[in-house]
Amino acid sequence: MRIVHIDNLMIRRFGRTKVSTGRRLFNGMVRNNYKVCEYSDRDISSFTAPLRIKPLGRAQANRHLIETCENFRPDFILMGHCDLIENETLAEIRKLLPAVKIAYRNLDPLWDEHESVKMRESNISKIQHRMPVVDAIFITTGGELLKQFQTDQNVVAFLPNATDAGWDDQNNAEKREFKRDLMFCGVGNKSDDRYTFAGELHQALGDRVSFESFGMHGYPAVWGLDYEDVIATSKMGLNLNRYEGYPLYSSDRIAQLMGNGLLTCLWDSPESRMREFFSDEQVLFFRDLDQLVEKLKVFKADDAQRRAVAAAGRAHYHEHFSGERVIKYMVETTFGLPYSYDYLWQNEVYRR
Repeated sequence: MRIVHIDNLMIRRFGRTKVSTGRRLFNGMVRNNYKVCEYSDRDISSFTAPLRIKPLGRAQANRHLIETCENFRPDFILMGHCDLIENETLAEIRKLLPAVKIAYRNLDPLWDEHESVKMRESNISKIQHRMPVVDAIFITTGGELLKQFQTDQNVVAFLPNATDAGWDDQNNAEKREFKRDLMFCGVGNKSDDRYTFAGELHQALGDRVSFESFGMHGYPAVWGLDYEDVIATSKMGLNLNRYEGYPLYSSDRIAQLMGNGLLTCLWDSPESRMREFFSDEQVLFFRDLDQLVEKLKVFKADDAQRRAVAAAGRAHYHEHFSGERVIKYMVETTFGLPYSYDYLWQNEVYRR
């Protein structure tokens, strides 16, 4: 399998990178022995543009992608959030490579009733824009919401957040010394459900459980190595999304928390459907603030139980949600191949 992977490689950050789903999937491709050519549309656009002004390099980024595909001859093109790449460019690549399959992945949520028109257009409309030109669309929300993106030519499927043994290399389930009991990282916006919830949690916990919410409530946001340090020195992690209750949706935060062996706290609601993936033996499920507070106190007092649940969750996540397994699912779904595994989410695939 020859793959061109179009994603933001963040070369211009010079090592101060954000956590990247694309990198986890790339590592999965390599571990599956696929031949992979990476293409960073944003970096190419910047490096080829006059005065390094990225928008001025858009045409060059598209032209060089065609050149890359002509030279590399991929069987499969996987697109991340590569907004600089035009649909016309993909059509030109199909003329050169009629047998190539093209998939588009979108990691952002599908909610829209909470958001501005601008935000809706930046996500749902982005997916709709790709519908006519791709063979598969993968989205980190499940359920009936996916059917709105179906055409007679494509398959639409749920995409879980992948972990990676190289990037998620901590095992906090084995540790006993930490800087804090509980952490949450997310840039604060007062309109978010999580902003209010985190503030109420600070008040409810007091000094009984040490809790830091980086990016809100007086704690600065952390990136790069600073973020890795917070992950490595936290006993438990809070998995909060901007808005809750969308089927199977989580940001890639869940992969970072569970993949590194933090005891991970998840909302327990029928709408989120997370119990389809996890059990009480693998995560801390909570229905409301009061239950979360009580369970956090229990796990702080009983560290053996905390370590056992966190270890089971980490092992489960690395087995079922590894980058190599997730990318194999994406390839098999796009090409209509028999599944190599009983993927926990394989019923979340929609074809006409």
